[in-house]
Amino acid sequence: MSINLTERILGSDASIAHSEIIKHRLPWQAIEKIPDIISSVINDLGDDFEKIGEGVYVFRGITIPNSVKIEGRAVICEGAELRHGAYLRGEVIIGRGAVVGNSCEIKHSILYDRACVPHFNYVGNSILSEGAHLGAGAVISNLKINKSSVKVSINGEKIDTGLRKMGAVVGGHAEVGCGSVLNPGTLIFPNAIIYPLSCVRGTVMGNSIYKSSTEIVEKSFN
Repeated sequence: MSINLTERILGSDASIAHSEIIKHRLPWQAIEKIPDIISSVINDLGDDFEKIGEGVYVFRGITIPNSVKIEGRAVICEGAELRHGAYLRGEVIIGRGAVVGNSCEIKHSILYDRACVPHFNYVGNSILSEGAHLGAGAVISNLKINKSSVKVSINGEKIDTGLRKMGAVVGGHAEVGCGSVLNPGTLIFPNAIIYPLSCVRGTVMGNSIYKSSTEIVEKSFN
């Protein structure tokens, strides 16, 4: 695949980690390399960040509520908001102005600037681009029921990622409706809309509305 699919899906460079992420032309490769990406980011952090725990770096002035739990390495950027009961584990970057809300769990994932995961969400082994938003209760699943390697569907072709755990890559300003489930290996291009209570598997192109697996329509700009 000659194009940089990772860059095309994300549709934005608004992340402290972007230049490292797009070194990996396939998005599942970027997800696999999140620990290396975080190492590079941490090595380049300036004095605006302070170390508050082993491998945990927070932009100066950000207050982390006592109810927030962080396990593993994490970088919390300027203006990010961690709300009551948020749980970060594994390897995590929370971008500028991003939100991780009440009772949300983020595991081995990167949130670009102003990505919003506000209410009772789970995000595992995923990348959410700038301004991507999960409605209340939306879940990004990262493990197949049979524990086999995750396959990604692109243009009708199924590609084996070789990963046992991969969630989704969600493009810039995409909206995922309340109560939806993004199954392992889902790719959502920028500005897509996912209807509430959807079960999504495969690829959703940009500027489209996912109503069901058999009904995906283009947005109307009238």
